[in-house]
Formats: sequence, structure tokens, C-alpha cells
Amino acid sequence: MSQLDAVFARLEAAGEIIEGYSQEQIDRVARSVVDAGVRENRRLSELAVSETGYGRVADKMVKNELSTTILWDSIKDEKTVGIIREDAGRNIWEVAAPVGIVAAVIPCTNPTSTTLYKAIIALKGRNPILFSPHPSAKDCIGETVKVIREALKQVGAPEDTVQILENPTIELTNEMMRHPKTGVILATGGLGLVKAAYSSGKPAYGVGPGNVPVFVERSADVEKAAKDVVAGKSFDNGTVCASEQSVIVDAPIADRMLDALKRNSCYVVNDEEKKKLEKVVVSPKFTANPKIVGKDPAVIAGIAGFSVPEETRVLLVPMDGVGKEHPLSIEKLSPILCFYVEDDWQAACERCIQLLNFGGLGHSLGIHSRNLDVIREFALKKPAFRILVNTPTTHGAVGYTTRLMPSMTLGCGTFGNNITSENITAKHMVNVKRVAFEMNPVNPGSESPLQVGGTGGIAEIIDRKLQGRVIAETPHDVVDFVSERDVLDAVREGRKILISSRTMVTPLAKDTARDHDIFRKVD
Repeated sequence: MSQLDAVFARLEAAGEIIEGYSQEQIDRVARSVVDAGVRENRRLSELAVSETGYGRVADKMVKNELSTTILWDSIKDEKTVGIIREDAGRNIWEVAAPVGIVAAVIPCTNPTSTTLYKAIIALKGRNPILFSPHPSAKDCIGETVKVIREALKQVGAPEDTVQILENPTIELTNEMMRHPKTGVILATGGLGLVKAAYSSGKPAYGVGPGNVPVFVERSADVEKAAKDVVAGKSFDNGTVCASEQSVIVDAPIADRMLDALKRNSCYVVNDEEKKKLEKVVVSPKFTANPKIVGKDPAVIAGIAGFSVPEETRVLLVPMDGVGKEHPLSIEKLSPILCFYVEDDWQAACERCIQLLNFGGLGHSLGIHSRNLDVIREFALKKPAFRILVNTPTTHGAVGYTTRLMPSMTLGCGTFGNNITSENITAKHMVNVKRVAFEMNPVNPGSESPLQVGGTGGIAEIIDRKLQGRVIAETPHDVVDFVSERDVLDAVREGRKILISSRTMVTPLAKDTARDHDIFRKVD
């Protein structure tokens, strides 16, 4: 047995244990990771910055907060065990099943936050998870995994539910993704990695690059727009894939917007400085040079050969085109922001599309406007799946300032060669079985919903029982049918439900009643 096979064997054994957990048990396990991430937030954030040299500790802490408490608040009430939904109208039960072992690839730009986030959503669905860390962040990711494993130990869950490749290589990561026991891949990283994930023969959730444009339309609150753009672009020194890469400004407000950006610590580079930036920011493959990713503006300027004030938050680059002749129009993953001026929203619309086509298809787009008609047109015409309105795109896309699902993995849909356009979350870590009762019988037969050929199907049977049922107004009434709603009503009203051996109780009603001592059985 190879070393990787041994790892998968331990994951599989742990997975068999947690698959038998109740909803309450698995929620306790996932919540333990949330709490551990909160306790260790600062230490893990400091480790991430120290090891990678990317970003800022305070901003890493916000990412960890998003990936723990904010994420948990959004998924804590989701049912991921047993029968999770009953559709009485269509007579269908939906039953949750784990997706299996999750092969999770972690980037160096958001190492600790992505590890916490992926562990929590995998565990919520009762799935074991194996991490392949980026080599330049393997220590801080490894420490995060230790924190998670200790949390599992403290609540009595098998530690081997969460594991890490100690010495990751491209070859080993590819082998992990292709392994026969891999259930699904969560791939966060560069284009090559995502392509490898989709070529592995396994189901995969990948992401696309985020060359995010933001349009500031003439009706916008200019001061707020400027503050939002700078807040998003400078956050963790631009390492979030949803960070603003270019700002396109409506001509009538261009001067006001530029002044507002300057007041918010943007440094406008001149033509000579722009040429120097182009040489150090963009690699020969037209990707961001790792040496400038996540660095402070003053550091980037120094590498390029010029100086800026230490308090500079963003390097602002005037631009008039998009494409290889304009190298800085790529996704830069750093506090460098392109600045365009267009005559009206139609021209701005086309500029945004050009930028999205140059490495950001399907990802995100921002707009600052009070004109709902313009916002609607942008939503209809742009090849982006997150349209963020009057908010920093960095914070809005990941669900920090919006009600989108909190996530560190943002799908780009078919526009970006991804399988989904959603923010990946706990629901993507659950398979759903569907139990469908006959509605339109082919053959006459028994009324029993468990036998094929019922005369009216389960819906008609339930309808007849509902029509003839006794309403449990007092503890002395025996009912013949109980739904989840009946149980919730009884809990709210503080009363009991009397049932007999002939009472039909739906599975969700049984699950809901389990912790409330609602039923009293009468023979």
C-alpha cells in the first residue's frame, strides 16, 4: 500500500464513523472547528503573513472570521443528515448523503481562511477531507490542520477525518485528485490547477480568475464609491480574487472621483512609473509576478524603481486600453488599480466586458450607482455571476457586506469553465437522494404508499387523512396524521400530540419531535 493509499484508508475509516452521526452530533463537530478557528485567529493570521509574505495580519483575521463565525451563521440551521426536506405537493422526500472524501487544494494567498472554510463545509456534510497545501504556505496550513484535528479530538470525533499531505508536490496533488477514493475536489488556485482538477475524472468545484472591473456611474455617491473601491482594492493587499482590478469612471464625475481616490491614499503613477510597473508586475505568461503579489504599495514601487509615500494604500494607473498591449489590465493580486474614464454607461459597459474577457469571465463585477435602470442593464449584459452594487467587490462577493453565501471559493459558471456559478458552501458537500411516491398510477392497487399501484398515490391518501383527521386541540384528542408543521405548532403552543398505532407520522415530524417530548401514544 502506498503512502497516499494509507492516508485514504484512514480517511475512509473516519468517514464511516461520522456518516453515522446525527445532525446534532455533526453540527457539534463542525462548530468545534469554528470555535477553534476563532480562538487561534490571530496566531494563524500571523503565521500566514510571516510564511508567505502576502497581505496584512489584520485583514487575514477578517478572512478567518468570514471563514468561521460568519460562515457558520449562514449554514448552522441547514439539515445535512437524514430526510432534509419533504415536498408534500409533489410527494417527494429529499435525503442527504455525504459526497465522500473531499480532496481540497489550498492557495498561498488565503491559506488559513480557506483551510478553515473547506473543513467546516466538508464536516457539515459528514465528509472527511484531505488538504494539499501550496508549498509556499504549507507550514501555516499545516498548523491550521493541527488546530482542526485537536478540535475534533476534544469533541470525540476521529481526528483522521481531517488530514494533510505533509510534503505536497504537483505530482502528489494530481494523484490525490485522481485517487479512486476521492469523492469530490475543491480546487482553489491558478488556472493550471483548476484545469487539472476538471481533467481528473472526478467531480470538481473549481474557480476562475477574477479580473474584476467596477463602474462608478454619474449618479453614484462619489465619496462612498471612492472609499469602497480603496477598501476593496487594499484589503489584504489585493490577494482576494474578487478585489477590484480596474475602476471605470463616468466622464462627468471623473475629476471628482480621482480627487476622492487621492484623498483616500491612492498614488497616481506617471507614464514613466507606469512603464516601470509593467516590467515587474506582469510575468511573460501574462500572470501576476509572485514577487509583487500581496505586497505593500511602497514595496512594489521600490521593486519597480520609484518611491511613494509610506501611507499609500493603492497605486492608481491611468489606462486607455485592455489586452496584451496594456499589460496592467490583467488580474494583479496586489494593491494596483487601473483607472479608466468613459463617456457614458454604454461605453463603460463595453469596457467592463473587455476586462472580463481578458481573464475574468464569469467572476464578479462592481457598480456604484443610484440608477436602477443602469444597474439592471449591467446585470443583463455582463458575463459575470456576481454583480456587486454600491459595495467593495472584495467584501461583497465573498458575502461579508452582502447576503451572498460566505465563501472562499467563488464559482464562475460555464463562462469561466466552471460547473457552478454559485459561492461554494455546505450544500455543495451533500448528495441528495429523492424518494418519490406514485402520483399517477399505471395499475390499480392498495392505498398503501409503500406499494406500487396505489389508487390515488400518497398525495390523495394524505389528503383524505387530512380531511378526516381529528384536530388536536386538547391533549385528549388522538390524531391520525402528523406533519412537521403540526409538531412545530405544538412546540410553540406548549401542548402534546396524542397518537395511536394507526397514526401516520412523517419522517421530518419524527425528527423534529425527537428533542421536544411532544408525542403521547395511546393504544
